[in-house]
Amino acid sequence: MNKKLKKFLSTVCLTTFVGLFASAQLAAQSGDIVRTPSGKPDLSGIWQAMTNAHYDIEPHAASEGPHPGLFGALSATPGSLGVVEGGRIPYNEQSLRVRDSNAINSIEKDPLAKCYMPGIPRANYLPFPFQIVQSQSVILIAYEFAESNRIMYVDQPELESQVDAWMGHSNAHWEGDTLVVRVTGQMPDSWFDRAGNHHSYEMVVEERWTATGANHINYEATMTDPNTFTESWKVSFPLYRHVDENMQLLEFKCAEFSEEYLYGQYRKPGTPRGIPAQ
Repeated sequence: MNKKLKKFLSTVCLTTFVGLFASAQLAAQSGDIVRTPSGKPDLSGIWQAMTNAHYDIEPHAASEGPHPGLFGALSATPGSLGVVEGGRIPYNEQSLRVRDSNAINSIEKDPLAKCYMPGIPRANYLPFPFQIVQSQSVILIAYEFAESNRIMYVDQPELESQVDAWMGHSNAHWEGDTLVVRVTGQMPDSWFDRAGNHHSYEMVVEERWTATGANHINYEATMTDPNTFTESWKVSFPLYRHVDENMQLLEFKCAEFSEEYLYGQYRKPGTPRGIPAQ
């Protein structure tokens, strides 16, 4: 066997070995589903979606931002394949006109500009992490954006929504390894994204959280709202666990960042922004 052939075969073997080793490492990192003492998947940890659905949950091309003359490419919207199954939200005719109206100057109209809580499912695909703390009877989710939070009441159907709230009311139960959550009582003012996609006070969201490994969750949410949509529709995307041992939620108390936007016109001339230094 000549030297060139030996060198070629050695390279192929080495490449194959490295590939198999890398695959084994990934499998080891993914691992089996972590479980609680009761045998249910343990969803505790810090998670985040890796998607551009925050801008528009429907498929869309990259586009110019709202202030290209001031920010150039920094304000541009990145493209996305979307997270809506089937591609489009089934609006009724009137609600489609509302969405189109919302889309005009949407970055200024987006409720998040006022630091309102994002609602469900939007909170789960914002470009911010969130933390799940799980017990047998309740599951707490703390979101970094606006310090939003919610409690899922597991197997407690008698606890119903008393008043509408920005993050709604969540009743949960397990179906095998899937946590099924029914979210009701959400404020009608929240949006699904920055593109102006919206809903009414009648919307009911059914979430399905399915652990597919130690560091991955398959998330699905089905929206039903006869006031706004002609039929139910669904979004789905994976969630990824932050594995950095130093990872933690940081503060994003955006209320103070929105004060100038909301009340700047009432500022007395010469009054400085923010809290004066002591």
